[in-house]
Amino acid sequence: MATTATSKTRRTATREERRRQLIDATMKCIARKGLSNTSIGDVAREAGLSQGIVNLHFKSKDNLLTETLRSLANDYRAIFDKTLAKAGPNPADALLALAKMDLRPKMLDPQKLAIWFAFWGEVKSRPTYRKICDEYDRYYDSEVKRLCAEIIAEGGYEVDAAVATEALTSMSNGLWLSYIISPQDFDRGTAKEAIMSYLTNVFPNHYQGTK
Repeated sequence: MATTATSKTRRTATREERRRQLIDATMKCIARKGLSNTSIGDVAREAGLSQGIVNLHFKSKDNLLTETLRSLANDYRAIFDKTLAKAGPNPADALLALAKMDLRPKMLDPQKLAIWFAFWGEVKSRPTYRKICDEYDRYYDSEVKRLCAEIIAEGGYEVDAAVATEALTSMSNGLWLSYIISPQDFDRGTAKEAIMSYLTNVFPNHYQGTK
């Protein structure tokens, strides 16, 4: 009975549910095999579906990979926006929340980080990937820069908001890289201290004594 119900669910899945299922399967394959070694057949087997179903929904491997990257970026943006909204109107609180966001256990997921770095490695040669990543970067940077500018105005700091944004972004990417290279040696607490040290040095009146 359970098998029959499962089969029925698979047959009657909506278009969006099926696409989500295939994208999730693609992410698992990329994390395990990399972009170039992931095939339509791999994805179909991972999802428990036929290659015809994959082709029906995405037409080609390129389309499937592009939509997988877009889904990954959209998921990140949703978490980013939720974190920003939950932090409230205070720019210092919001900036700290965003800085810590990338160190949450959910974000430091070896599989997802492997997928991010797999796509980033192809950005130079794939204009479509570059466009998606650039859109995400511009949105992220604009929000962080806005918060930095508000903090600078409040505190009268002689700091350039764009420079502070670049430093925070580079720190976040560097911490992700450190984690994926050597997860067993990565310490989340030390990483948070590094972020706090930077914020305290740049915006002392806003972060002195903050944990």
